[in-house]
Amino acid sequence: MRATLRWAHSDLRTHRGEALFLVLATVGIVLSLLLATALFGYATNPWQRVFEQTRGAHVWLHTARSAQVEKLAGLDGVESEAGPYATESATLTSHGTRAAVELRATPQHLTIGRPLLVSGRWLDPTTPDGVVLESHLARALLAEPGDTLTLLGTARTVTVLGIADSAEPRYDPEEQPGLVWAPRSVVSTPNGQVIGLRLTSPDDTDYAVQRAVTVLGAGAIGEVATWQQARAEAQGDNRLLGQVLGLFGLGALIAAGLAVHGAITTRIRGHLRDISILKAIGFTPDQVVRVFLLQHIAYALLGAVTAAALTRSLGSRLPGRLGDAIALWQGLPGHAVALIAIPAGAVLFIAATTGLAAWRAGRVPPVPMPLPSFRAGVTARQPAGRLSAPARHALGLWVPPALVLGWHTAFARRTRSLTTIARLALPLLLIVVAMSAWTTISRFHSDPGRIGLPAALTVHADAGLDDRQTRALLARDPQVAAAYPGVEVAALVPGQTATIALRGFGTHRDPYPYALAEGRPARGTDEAVAGQGLLDLLDAHVGDWVRMTVGNQPQILHIVGRSIETENAGRVISTSLDTLRENDPRLTPTLYQVRLHPGTDVHEAARRLTTAGVGRLDVHTVTNPADGLSPLRGVAAGVIAVLALIGLVELLTAIGGTVREGERDLLALKAIGLSPRQITAVTVTATACTALAAVLTATALGAPLSHWLINTQGRSSGIGAGIAQGPPLLLLLLLGTAAVAGAAALSAVPAARAARRRLADTLSAVA
Repeated sequence: MRATLRWAHSDLRTHRGEALFLVLATVGIVLSLLLATALFGYATNPWQRVFEQTRGAHVWLHTARSAQVEKLAGLDGVESEAGPYATESATLTSHGTRAAVELRATPQHLTIGRPLLVSGRWLDPTTPDGVVLESHLARALLAEPGDTLTLLGTARTVTVLGIADSAEPRYDPEEQPGLVWAPRSVVSTPNGQVIGLRLTSPDDTDYAVQRAVTVLGAGAIGEVATWQQARAEAQGDNRLLGQVLGLFGLGALIAAGLAVHGAITTRIRGHLRDISILKAIGFTPDQVVRVFLLQHIAYALLGAVTAAALTRSLGSRLPGRLGDAIALWQGLPGHAVALIAIPAGAVLFIAATTGLAAWRAGRVPPVPMPLPSFRAGVTARQPAGRLSAPARHALGLWVPPALVLGWHTAFARRTRSLTTIARLALPLLLIVVAMSAWTTISRFHSDPGRIGLPAALTVHADAGLDDRQTRALLARDPQVAAAYPGVEVAALVPGQTATIALRGFGTHRDPYPYALAEGRPARGTDEAVAGQGLLDLLDAHVGDWVRMTVGNQPQILHIVGRSIETENAGRVISTSLDTLRENDPRLTPTLYQVRLHPGTDVHEAARRLTTAGVGRLDVHTVTNPADGLSPLRGVAAGVIAVLALIGLVELLTAIGGTVREGERDLLALKAIGLSPRQITAVTVTATACTALAAVLTATALGAPLSHWLINTQGRSSGIGAGIAQGPPLLLLLLLGTAAVAGAAALSAVPAARAARRRLADTLSAVA
């Protein structure tokens, strides 16, 4: 054991840089995996915790007041119900902001769906105008317990008693009204009711919705909200961040394992004589294997423990969402297990790849000779290969011998060369994928119109303004390029298992500029475009006719295109306002999508329109989904740094192997008249050619792979394929140039040192 430790210590002193890079790469890999786990927990557990603690309903049905909802209690699969509660649609104003809300008449005591108070207190009979706000609504209104809010268009006011979390769909200024729990006295003019159903089997939610619609009638249903939709909205972009981190973490782990395997294999080839001497003095094959295995397990263990310690001590101090995710994750029951299991799994994977290479070291015979390869029981030496015909022809054309011999050295041994190129190409390929993710997010910010967000503002007009007056008011603003009138209603899908968003934006004369990924725009009567989420929900395709129900009125539309939809999980079907008016001539616009001139300050334009409307316009900026993905840029930068470290380890391994193999040819190269500078150029050229081949391979495979991964994620989230954007050609050229130039620069020093070795040293290395 003492001899083993002394040999390992000597090897560490010789390869300090390589050991440091391996440790740092392991730290980055384990950190990525731990952050991915934390983000997954952050995405799922908060909503799940609220749902369980509030005994949330699996289905919320918004119905007309005349609906006989008491019949739902006898449905199969319904465990219990909440309500019915009378509801009133209203608009609350506070601190100069306004928000559409649903006032819900709520009793003092709830058994199902009771919100979790964040601050303040619950409804109190002694405060007849007291209400409790959903937390997202409270943040939008800048409201706190004790504030007084005004119901727009009336002289009525309410007092905020508390702020609470709920497992129901959260407030969204463009899609979902905020939830306000209020006493019956506040809901003075109810226009609907809501009932919640808690099911014995949550997996049967679609069937329960279908039965409920059948019992009540499609005309009585206004909107259906399920627990799956609420959970998906609550998870938001955190789950995507976790998936990205997990994907790159696993990819980096595989790349690191291959880099370690390649490093050990290369060192075995360069230390055949040393290993033979160890065996000659009494080392057994198991001891030789153990030397390499324990040494690299120690590197991996040091990196894994460092990553776990950093996550445990400093993770919660990270800025933004990552810090919040780690702080919450550290309080979950399975946190300690994951903090041990993930680093242990990474160490075991690296140990497995190390063991395979170390096993080859145990096969080295006591007599110094090239490492044999056994095939059908016959030992055969792998030839280095003669100069190819193009190489000989190039020498005849007076191409510098260093370039020709360097090219030949890089690709003479095909199996070994292809293996080295593949190992070096893997981290570069993942870097190309990370750059593609970065570029896609940047396009979301720079050109939102191409991802289905041509409008920058959404405007709601008060009842006192008609369509003509509202358009004239918007047209007077010099920064408004176009204003598209529209409506958005909830519609029941065929089978009556869920509700979707039916939108009518623009007119036949002035159509809304939907971003299409497939098909053509909707120009004719009854034509529409649909999001990927809706196509998946209905199992429909472009070219199909679909039927839906709005109240008691059926609506049949022909899907002629697939639009990129970032809202409502892509469960959106869009047509023109004129098409909807053909089915209901009394339909009037309820909102306006406002497109601004390029370069306009969106927030300044919103303030200007609000001022011009004199309190009659409710203006909101359109939410860009890329805003929630901003942390992904930092993730991509960190991933690129980790992958660059792994690539550097692999590059140093390739350089060391090329230099050691060149020692056998050193005497021959000097004999034919090559100077030390030319011999150095041979090694530098060989390394640069290997790096160039890896760059070309990574670019050729990484570009289509990144498009497939990003579009697959878009399809699964309901946005749909067609959002992927590859990195600019200039950026790829810079990456390739940096990789090739860096490889050449790193190889220059060891190659020059080897080319100037003394004759006695060269003979000793060859012997």
